Amino acid sequence: MKLKFSKMHGLGNDFVVLDGIRQAVTLTPEQLRYLADRHFGVGCDQILLVEKASQADVDFRYRIFNADGSEVEQCGNGARCFVRFVHEQGLTDKREIRVETLKGIITPRLEGDGNVTVDMGIPRFLPNEIPFLHDDDVVVYNLAVADETLEISVVSMGNPHAVQVVESVDTAPVGEHGPLIENHAQFPQRVNAGFMQVVDRHAIKLRVYERGSGETLACGTGACAAVVAGIRRGLLDSPVRVTTRGGDLNIAWGGVDRPVLMTGPAMTVFSGEIEL
Repeated sequence: MKLKFSKMHGLGNDFVVLDGIRQAVTLTPEQLRYLADRHFGVGCDQILLVEKASQADVDFRYRIFNADGSEVEQCGNGARCFVRFVHEQGLTDKREIRVETLKGIITPRLEGDGNVTVDMGIPRFLPNEIPFLHDDDVVVYNLAVADETLEISVVSMGNPHAVQVVESVDTAPVGEHGPLIENHAQFPQRVNAGFMQVVDRHAIKLRVYERGSGETLACGTGACAAVVAGIRRGLLDSPVRVTTRGGDLNIAWGGVDRPVLMTGPAMTVFSGEIEL
């Protein structure tokens, strides 16, 4: 089977994007892992699949697969690449589109300066919405990791996030604590682990250990979750510039029951064809 693809990235968070509208795409977890492999395949953090919408008032369906072959609910940097891809491929001429995901509808918009703004939806905090095994509904939880007790905030941006405040992202134990938090027993569907350094009330630095992919250069939903957690903890005011290792995102949140807006770049690196 030969598949046409585009290699894209949002601030270094990179993707293999597949057009499932003009070609048949049915991939096994093994084939997904092969595509994502940086030595034997194309190489990426996630694989994005563009499909026809199943609802009349929606433009496209959006599916996301991690490098380990697992399917996940949401990906913010991928959503920005998604809207640029469908424009570049001539699949739509709308500047704002409605896209169906596993966890609801998102509305990415291609801006005049080439950046993309995505309405990421309303964040959720109840433990059963994450999901997070805990009886209480509080802003900060204690989580036992190795021999330490970490203070985390849990947020769902359509996918689960555990955000902690660190003194410095440069010295934060992302590689050590990231996989322990990701696979912690209190997160039955695993979790993305965010490490946030507050610079000032409108700026943070962030590193994210992503569920199923490991640490990435940027994480869009992770940036949204970190800003929301910081605002709820009284540390930040909207809008917030989020500096990742791949570059900056701008995140705005108007408060409870309001959607999170994310703005940042999306770039195509190259296109090609691969035989599976």
